[in-house]
Amino acid sequence: MDSSDWPELSRGAIRRLIDGAQEQPVLQILGAKLIPNSENERYRLLISDGLNLHSYAMLTSQLNYMFKEGSLADFSIFRLKRFNTSNIPTKPENSIGRRVIVLLDIEILTPGGQVGVKIGNPVALEQKPEAANMNGGSGSGAGAPKPPTANPYLGKTTTNNFPASTAPGTPGNQRNKANLNDSISLENSVINPICSLTPYQNKWVIKARVTHKATVRTWKNDKGEGKLFSFELVDQSGEIRATAFRDQVDKFYDMLEVDKVYLVSKCSLKPTDKRFNNTKNEYELTLNNETIIQECFDDMEVPTTMFNFVPISQITNMEPNSLIDVVGVCTSSGEVVKFTSRASGRDLQKREVTLVDTSKASVNLTLWGNDAENFDCTYQPVVAIKGARITEFGGGKSISLIGSSIMKMNPDIPEGHKIRGWFDNGGAEDIDTNISTRTGTGTGMKTDWVTFHEAKMKNLGMGDNADYFQTKGIVHLVRSNNCVYKSCPQASCNKKVVDQDDGTYRCEKCGTSYPNFKYRYLLSMSIGDWTSNRWVTCFDEVAEQIIGKSAQEMGELLSTTPDEGEAALHDIHFSTYIFKLRIKMEHFGDNSRNKISVVTATPVNYNEYNEYLIKNLSNLTGITAN
Repeated sequence: MDSSDWPELSRGAIRRLIDGAQEQPVLQILGAKLIPNSENERYRLLISDGLNLHSYAMLTSQLNYMFKEGSLADFSIFRLKRFNTSNIPTKPENSIGRRVIVLLDIEILTPGGQVGVKIGNPVALEQKPEAANMNGGSGSGAGAPKPPTANPYLGKTTTNNFPASTAPGTPGNQRNKANLNDSISLENSVINPICSLTPYQNKWVIKARVTHKATVRTWKNDKGEGKLFSFELVDQSGEIRATAFRDQVDKFYDMLEVDKVYLVSKCSLKPTDKRFNNTKNEYELTLNNETIIQECFDDMEVPTTMFNFVPISQITNMEPNSLIDVVGVCTSSGEVVKFTSRASGRDLQKREVTLVDTSKASVNLTLWGNDAENFDCTYQPVVAIKGARITEFGGGKSISLIGSSIMKMNPDIPEGHKIRGWFDNGGAEDIDTNISTRTGTGTGMKTDWVTFHEAKMKNLGMGDNADYFQTKGIVHLVRSNNCVYKSCPQASCNKKVVDQDDGTYRCEKCGTSYPNFKYRYLLSMSIGDWTSNRWVTCFDEVAEQIIGKSAQEMGELLSTTPDEGEAALHDIHFSTYIFKLRIKMEHFGDNSRNKISVVTATPVNYNEYNEYLIKNLSNLTGITAN
């Protein structure tokens, strides 16, 4: 491409942006650097408008993919469609501050590979001192009060002439800080994007929407007792979690409402504790006596909850305890189950519902507490969840709400409208995979062909996460002892029950006794391929598929006519299947062993299996098959 075809850079635009202008300039990127010691990847950029260079530019983490896919490279010419600016003061406090431009949305006009050179001869931009660092006072005596100092962060004029009882650092001043802060208005403040906050800033104001507010919790230990609650904030640049303790709970809990927008300032900032915080931010806020929070009614540009939806079919490949965002239509709902927790002794309640989405898969969702009690599936609503936790039982994956999860019913978002239209037009009629059961778990899961010998040589299952593979195997031996067990009759619970010898069966998980139970498979069998054999575990749906009898039928056979039950199990010997297997190291006291469970067992598709064999032969001989 000839240089005459390149878009013209917006000369002088960087200075105008820093001075507060609103425009969509054309700029060039000259370099990028990954910020070290950052849990979430962040890129600092060197940008040019042809006249000036500016190295204090930051790319919002939502655009990191542009670097990974190579669309944003050195010398690229782009249009800056959306941005924020913030001030990062340098030390000492009275030195010149730096204005950071945060790139929120950009459009690549000419890829860097087609440009390949720096345009013009731009020079470094010299920034102006902030007004807050400039004091007047010419002609005043030594004992005269200092003139008012403009504070660009708070939009108010303050004075440094304090009465003795309220001078900084005195007890009187500490007692009155909250009242002084309450009188400060943040309306005319310079707004900082959330993504620019660091512990090295002490003057900032963010404008953000509350997307989640947890209930107040209390604690009591040897050091004392107290209460706390947390809430999450989001703006165009990112999200952050805030926590209030003790007095701040009384001051702010009733004031803060979900979906409203607030101006927030003067909180403490510290690194995120990932044990309790799943937001995509390396820092979190703590409210203190100086914190200012004021409702803002100009909320048009502040986004609502930020989702990163995962298709339901992909959950099968994700690790248990991962936190994900999901959107789906609720097609069915179970009853509320009430029980007592053995760990805490608290009375709990839960409900199981089923969600489907356009990936043609469904998943079970567990709701707790008030969410379980108040959930209404009458009109098959669209449900969007942020921060659902993946759980696993018997190889099937489910999701569950936790304390920090956000659930929205029929959300007014593009993904919600799209899935509503898909469902109303019959999209759910061809759902063929329920990832919460064993029947279709392997349908969407990519697994490699691996023999048992290769699995051992590759140390599969030895890492922190489970490994999956498939092999063509033959059933050698089936253990009839304990191949079924008596479980809770509730559809949403598969816990083993205790026979109380009085005609009732108690489920410790549900905390309830029942007059009946249901049988479920827990089948152990030895399978082998041409290299070796292994003992594997089959859970309910897969075992039922292989044996051809339900767990209830097999349980009744073994209890009434055990010879017939034994014969039914013997009939599957020497059956051949394509087994998709999950292998994971499990620890039992001081002992460890690899446990293999069957994800699916399907009849051999010889076209697929022959392709695998031909590919192996080609790799071994170097001859490509025609």
